[in-house]
Amino acid sequence: MDASPKILIVDDEEGMRFFLSEALKKEGYSFETASDGREALEKLQSGQCKIVLMDVKMPRLNGLLALEKMKEFDPDLVVILMTAFGSKKVAIETLQKGAYDYFTKPFDLDEMRIVIKRAVERCRLTEEVRRLHRHLGEESSVMLGDSPAMRKVFDLIRKVADSDVTVLVTGESGTGKELVARAIHQQSPRRPRPFLTVNCASIPESLLEAELFGHEKGSFTGAHQQRLGKFELAHEGTLFLDEVGEMTPGMQAKILRVLQEREIERVGGVKPIPVDIRVIAATNQDLGEAVKTGRFREDLFFRLNVVNIHLPPLRERLEDIPLLAQSFLKLYAQKFNRRVGRIDEQAKTWLLRQRWPGNIRELENVIQRAVVLAEADVLDLNDLQDAVQSPIEDHSEPIGTGRLRDHLERISSDIEKKLIEQALAEEHDQRSAAAKRLGISRKHLYNKMKKYGLV
Repeated sequence: MDASPKILIVDDEEGMRFFLSEALKKEGYSFETASDGREALEKLQSGQCKIVLMDVKMPRLNGLLALEKMKEFDPDLVVILMTAFGSKKVAIETLQKGAYDYFTKPFDLDEMRIVIKRAVERCRLTEEVRRLHRHLGEESSVMLGDSPAMRKVFDLIRKVADSDVTVLVTGESGTGKELVARAIHQQSPRRPRPFLTVNCASIPESLLEAELFGHEKGSFTGAHQQRLGKFELAHEGTLFLDEVGEMTPGMQAKILRVLQEREIERVGGVKPIPVDIRVIAATNQDLGEAVKTGRFREDLFFRLNVVNIHLPPLRERLEDIPLLAQSFLKLYAQKFNRRVGRIDEQAKTWLLRQRWPGNIRELENVIQRAVVLAEADVLDLNDLQDAVQSPIEDHSEPIGTGRLRDHLERISSDIEKKLIEQALAEEHDQRSAAAKRLGISRKHLYNKMKKYGLV
């Protein structure tokens, strides 16, 4: 496991450090050890350790304080805490301060192996996202996320980039489909060559044909000179066809021929012209349903949909909203030379309660306006509400009621378990109240508690 990130073991008990060292050694991980929080912070300065396995109760600097300082030093650091005091209050506090996970001593070695493996995968994906950001520059603010759905997206981008396979990116408007296409291009061997985009919904068919295929001089009124189309201009690069679901049947047939024959004919031309391009398409429609109703060619659908990358709407990746909002805040504070540095907790809660029908594009728009209009160095609820130009559907129930119920089954088991623990702690272990907070029945809650060993 030479490529795995180094793990820092932090515990004031020498026996525990030895025990954990031996366990990690057997799994093939590289590691360092520290006897307390201060020593750990010193060792992190080298930048070699990306995962920290740390006890909570230690002399000089306890684990919770060390965790705060570690996250200030490196927000991407994956910190797993261990405690002999397994109260739900301590568990919630560790997660609120940014811990990736926690164990209660004595813990099961198999459980530790699983969590460490997930942490290693998290580090790998974080590095993948960093590489995307280097390629995308300022636009990288949109390509953020730690939700399971976005981890899958980043993993698929990495897997398909090296090949020339055709990709269909699906998702609602404003979810970042073009950025996914750009990210694939930037990580592919075609990166030095052009990345061109065509919005198939915004151009009439008569003009779209000339836009894509080009035209010969005199081929129609106003064609005073030869013009190359996007297929030729993107030669050896990538052509991104946005909103392909809006193409007419005639245009669909022409695109299918290009994908099959790898050649085009200019409007008014008779000579086939070979093209070497990668096609990435995107749509906010259900093309499978469009095929069933005859609105979209089945053969073209299969040609485009070799690999599907689906971008979830923002309302289905709640855990990414604070990360995205802070990223936009930093971007526009620098761009407009504003001193706004963070978003307060009440404002974050408001962000999480919105439906965001415009998805990331709408969130970015609100944060951008709020930064420009803010008078203090912290964005508060009033700043955000003042920045909304048109009413956003407000679902002001506490997080964890109706909307959480809608998403509870979709999010990963570890997050679900932590949300249940948090609800129980906040309701002082009153199951009926916790179930109400989560928007599920008491029986459903009990079954979930049994599933996660909470009873």
